[in-house]
Amino acid sequence: MRIALGAGIAVMAAVPLAVSVAANATPDRLISLRRPVLASSTESVAWAAAGVNDSDSGSRWASAAGPGTQWVRIDLGTAQEVHRVRLTWAESYAEAYRIQLSDSGSAWTDVYRTASGNGGVDDVKNLLGTGRYLRILATRRGAAGGYSLREVRAYGPGPAAPVTESAPAPSAEVPAIAAGLIAAAKRETAFKLVSSAENSTLDWRGEYGYLEDIGDGRGYTGGIIGFCSGTSDMLAVVTEYARRKPGNGLARHLPALRSVNGSDSHRGLDPGFPGAWRAAAGDPVFRRVQDDARDRMYFTPAVRLAEADGLRALGQFAYYDAAVMHGVDGLREIRGRAAAGRRTPARGGDEIGYLTAFLDARAAEMRTEEAHSDTTRVDTAQRAFLRSSNLDLATPLTWHVYGDRYTVSR
Repeated sequence: MRIALGAGIAVMAAVPLAVSVAANATPDRLISLRRPVLASSTESVAWAAAGVNDSDSGSRWASAAGPGTQWVRIDLGTAQEVHRVRLTWAESYAEAYRIQLSDSGSAWTDVYRTASGNGGVDDVKNLLGTGRYLRILATRRGAAGGYSLREVRAYGPGPAAPVTESAPAPSAEVPAIAAGLIAAAKRETAFKLVSSAENSTLDWRGEYGYLEDIGDGRGYTGGIIGFCSGTSDMLAVVTEYARRKPGNGLARHLPALRSVNGSDSHRGLDPGFPGAWRAAAGDPVFRRVQDDARDRMYFTPAVRLAEADGLRALGQFAYYDAAVMHGVDGLREIRGRAAAGRRTPARGGDEIGYLTAFLDARAAEMRTEEAHSDTTRVDTAQRAFLRSSNLDLATPLTWHVYGDRYTVSR
């Protein structure tokens, strides 16, 4: 995506960036009318995302109620120059919001930002940016409820060739809504992201039999999420496996697992335990036990906490990844440090600012442990998504962990 910005873009501004326009320039055209629209949420089917550009003055988009970040996105069909955006707010307006452009729908660039919106009509002119997707990212409410826009109109010179429909426009009966981490596709992306850091592969399903001592003081680390013999979660997995399938090959190692829990010792586990763990990985019951343990101990509590804090999919993943490494109690401590300095979106804070503080606190915690002092899983993955305002973990995604490059295309 090509973006031309003036000096001082790092400062929050209530005015657009200036651009010179030739005296004989072609008048701008309305390029957003009835294009496909996607929203972060909707209050009801009556106020669907398509209401912002359907030319009906009686329709509008209304997000779910409550504080936090919400957005509405218009697919312009092809990369187009955007020179002007006219927003007509309903009663529930955004005091702080950004106008963004993207070629991919995942990496976003701000062309306008304000923290002093007052509702009504915002006619933002003299923009210069090119992108296929236009997004209004609302980050702080100016009134009770959620956010609501009656109209979004984008103007530019128009494409060189006619724009064809790339997707059906959503109807008022079936609102188009962005998914959180609970959605199947987003869950799968989250598991791949964790696996890239835990196992150096995106094929997390191939890691049920993984087991080694990585020298982090937690004994053996194994399985799809890095269960550890020294931190009770591996003991919980084997205990549940024995309950579901008595007499399995790992059950005889339960006394030794209880003995080493809380330490980095292998006493009583060697030499038979590693082989038994790897052999068990071929059993569908053992694989299901690992799946359930991951969800019960890490994924579900982390996502629920993130949802309560008003975080979208990226923030939900940041919490989940922290829980995997530090435990849910450790996640709560890191969250507490971040929330002490920046309000969560649920408390009216800016989501990007809060997540920056959370990742700072997470990286600081990682650096206290020598075995986890490499913070690339935060710095060149999660921060990279945050810098591009990809709060929904929209694909395609590209990131680096421990020097390796990974991509999820969809």
